[in-house]
Amino acid sequence: MLRYPLQVAMFNNINAVIIDLDGTMLDTAPDFLVAVNRMRNDFSLTPITLDMVKSMVGKGSENLITRVLSLDFDEAGVQQHFAQGMASYQRHYLDINGDHSTLYPEVIEGLQAMQSMHLRLACVTNKPLAFAIPLMQKKGLSSYFELTFGGDSFPRKKPDPQPLLEVSKQFEIAPARILAIGDSSNDAIAARAAGCPVLTVPYGYNHGEAVQTIQSDGIVGTLLEAARLLATENQH
Repeated sequence: MLRYPLQVAMFNNINAVIIDLDGTMLDTAPDFLVAVNRMRNDFSLTPITLDMVKSMVGKGSENLITRVLSLDFDEAGVQQHFAQGMASYQRHYLDINGDHSTLYPEVIEGLQAMQSMHLRLACVTNKPLAFAIPLMQKKGLSSYFELTFGGDSFPRKKPDPQPLLEVSKQFEIAPARILAIGDSSNDAIAARAAGCPVLTVPYGYNHGEAVQTIQSDGIVGTLLEAARLLATENQH
């Protein structure tokens, strides 16, 4: 599955890794589906499908709810119902957070391998921290990460580079020595703007677009494959 980047040298001397959450470590789309459809039921709207939800996630809760409401309301109607819809969605999501989500293959093994290489790890997600922290604890991910930043940690979220640059600042490691791993164009755009090399996984959401359309430095089948690539390059 590994598609080696043209410039493997960029993976020498990597000291830290920034990893996305939804679509990269966890398949959380089933959680989104349940919460969204419960919200829609509150508005007496018909349920939507998992594929529809997958095409909408990745840019934060505000964008998700706006797109969900846009299926049934015009722009004025979306604005009118947004606050109520967001409150409903957040209430339902907190009720089921993590109940229907699953770890992708070799996530824990990949994190363990990176940790054994003494790489410093940060999770940067567009999910609000109130959702991200308990979800990571429930799925056994929290202990691997020194830093976790959510979509509400800073004024700007991915694809803006601000959260990645903050990791660089707090770790005191140059962006060029921090690898970003994600599943969407958001992750790649943010990494490019921050000056970080970036790898993508092929199994996430990416707003319904093919992973091959993402301008990353390579595609890795799992986080464990990413760790093996780093181990190989750092031996050179």
